[in-house]
Amino acid sequence: MGFFSKDIKTMDDLFVHTLRDIYYAENQIVKALPEMIDKASDQELKDGFERHLQETELQIERLEQVFKLHGVEVSGVNCPAIDGILEEADEVAGEVDDDKVLDAALIAAAQAVEHYEITRYGTLIAWAKQLGRNDCAALLQENLKEEMQTDKALTAMAESRVNTAAA
Repeated sequence: MGFFSKDIKTMDDLFVHTLRDIYYAENQIVKALPEMIDKASDQELKDGFERHLQETELQIERLEQVFKLHGVEVSGVNCPAIDGILEEADEVAGEVDDDKVLDAALIAAAQAVEHYEITRYGTLIAWAKQLGRNDCAALLQENLKEEMQTDKALTAMAESRVNTAAA
């Protein structure tokens, strides 16, 4: 089903499709984070990725709750956007020899992922409220809050020392 598929006829259909998109994305992120943890040389960055892996697993559980509350099957749909972001991150990381530069690249890649998630969660929250699903919106808001905190922590880490060490 493409983004502008004929299968999406209502705002509810669009909400469910986008929910399935972020569900797929979060599951792909869970698969990608262990490799990012392994590649990171900065201990604070490793620890941050490990914390975010645990958070992402909880976010997936919240998404599954949203599916159930909304009365639809838990499933994902292919998300070319997150696949592309993760593929690009893997390619760039494979081209970097200096560990300090690699840490800066990993932060940039992680922030690209976070920004994608932030846009999806913000949209889903607005649509859930429009559909009268404040219960769903509250769970999605928890995920959004964590994504925004992760992005802020990555920025602080990059600006305080990782970028300087890489320069």
